[in-house]
Amino acid sequence: MPDRLAVLLQYLLPKKAITEFGSHVANAKAGRITTGIIRWFVGKYKVNMSEAVNPDISSYASFNEFFTRPLRDGVRPIADATWVCPVDGTISQFGPVAQGQIFQAKGHSYSATALVGGDSQLAAAFNKGSFATIYLSPRDYHRIHMPCDGRLTRMIYVPGDLFSVNPVMAAGVPGLFARNERVVCVFESAHGAFILTLVGAAITGSMSTVWHGVVNPPRTKQVREWTYADKNIQFKKGEEMGRFLLGSTVVLLFPENAIEFNSDWQSAGAVHMGEMMGNKIRASIDPM
Repeated sequence: MPDRLAVLLQYLLPKKAITEFGSHVANAKAGRITTGIIRWFVGKYKVNMSEAVNPDISSYASFNEFFTRPLRDGVRPIADATWVCPVDGTISQFGPVAQGQIFQAKGHSYSATALVGGDSQLAAAFNKGSFATIYLSPRDYHRIHMPCDGRLTRMIYVPGDLFSVNPVMAAGVPGLFARNERVVCVFESAHGAFILTLVGAAITGSMSTVWHGVVNPPRTKQVREWTYADKNIQFKKGEEMGRFLLGSTVVLLFPENAIEFNSDWQSAGAVHMGEMMGNKIRASIDPM
């Protein structure tokens, strides 16, 4: 299908209804039917079940139980780096936040303020920082992990559309990642504050975090916010912080001088959770 037609169809399709139906199917415990769907999915997307704690397809009661399957210990070693990749996926884009704008694809950018739900004060902390956007395809592992040690301070649910977030849509839908519904998680770390945003998509039944559980549904029309400044919710680098029930994208924001990206990283490159994402930029020392 031509890319332009695929994008047009995304505007026309009843995305919310499709997502609600997909969520119903994904949560259903339908015995052989569920097993058949999982078996088809594994074959179509070439899912590597040898990495899973439980590789037996027939043992999963629901599609979502399969989709959020844990991996075996040691399959994703945690790199000795300041920042590690929080997910398995494909690098969409990464680089500097330029005058508050995040690069999406050729001809498309969106503001950090829009991404975080309109909080310009929160976004301002990243105006001279960096970003990384990573797309999780259907075949990928869909749990999300911490890129460094961090303490949770805020979580913001931002309502929005449910466009697909594959590369074709990223290139064709303006402001895609600040347009779809999303869950913005704000952390403090030894390297400064950072944001880890879970972006929803068509057929993504819900997003959940380990401290809250399922965030959506409900799909409200208003921004919802939770603050945790008075709580001590801390995570270690590589520890699970959330998961997608069906696939999507994460967008990370870093403050100025917090990260120098892995020199091996490039757009459209495959990445794995736990690998080196980057190190903190070392302050230059002026000669005497």
